[in-house]
Amino acid sequence: MLQNMPEKNNKPTDLRELRDPDFCRDLARKLDEVLDREIRFMEVCGTHTMSIFGSGLRSLVPAGLHHVSGPGCPVCVTHGSDIAAFLELARTPGVMLASFGDMLRVPGPGGESLKTAQADGASVRICYSPFEAVQLAESHPDREVVFLGIGFETTAPAVAATLEMARSKSLGNFSIYSCHKLIPPALEALVNSPGIRVDGFLLPGHVSSVIGTAPYRFLARDHGIPAVVGGFEPGDILQALLMLANRIKNDEPDVDNQYSRAVKPGGNQRALRK
Repeated sequence: MLQNMPEKNNKPTDLRELRDPDFCRDLARKLDEVLDREIRFMEVCGTHTMSIFGSGLRSLVPAGLHHVSGPGCPVCVTHGSDIAAFLELARTPGVMLASFGDMLRVPGPGGESLKTAQADGASVRICYSPFEAVQLAESHPDREVVFLGIGFETTAPAVAATLEMARSKSLGNFSIYSCHKLIPPALEALVNSPGIRVDGFLLPGHVSSVIGTAPYRFLARDHGIPAVVGGFEPGDILQALLMLANRIKNDEPDVDNQYSRAVKPGGNQRALRK
C-alpha cells in the first residue's frame, strides 16, 4: 500500500522550517532514537546528492546511518558509444549539434569530447532549454539541427514537446538523438546486482513528480526494500530518512511519499502523455 507521510509528521511545513537548524536537529535526534541497527540508504537523484553534501547532513545524521550515492546524473550514465556517435554527428558537414552545457566536457573515445570537437571547428551550440534548439533550426534552415536528449523522466516531456513544436512549424531540419534513461529499470538493475546491499532508497522528487509513486512498488513487493520519495530541503530529506528508518525497524517494506506537496501517486498525467 502506498502511503504519504505518517500522520504524526504530516503537518504543514514551509520552506523556512525545512531549512531551520533546530527543526533539522530535532529530526536527526528522532532518527537516532528509531535506529536500532546500522542501515544503508541510497539516494538516486543528483539534486539529493548535492543537497546532502551542501547542507552538511552527513555530519548531522546518526553514525549508524550510512549513505551510498546512486546513479543520479543522466550525463554520467551516458554510454561511451553514444558519446562517440555525438562526436561523429558534430563533425558531419551540414549538422549543428545542440546540447545542454554539461554534456560538452564528457569524455568519449580517446578522451575527446564535444568541447574538443567544438574547438576543432564543429558546430556545437549550448542550449539552456530544448526549445532553443527549435529556434536554432528556424534560424539555420541550411543546417540539420540535432538536439541531444539527455535526462531521466523529468526532461523527457519537454524534449518530446520540442518535436510537436517543430512539427507545428513544419521544420524539416530538426531532430533529436534521445539518450533518456528511466529510473525504475535502473533501480531494478541495482537491486538485482550481485553483492549490492541497500536497506532502503531515497527516491527522486523531480522524477516522481512526473511518474508518481506506483512505478516503484516493485521494490517493496518483489525485494522487500522500503523506499521514500523525498523533497530536497534538509528537513525534507531528514523526514524521508525517518520514514525509511521506521519502515526498516518495523520490517514493513513499502513505498511512502514525503514530498506530497509536489508528487501525486498517479504522477503528472499531461507529462506522461508526452
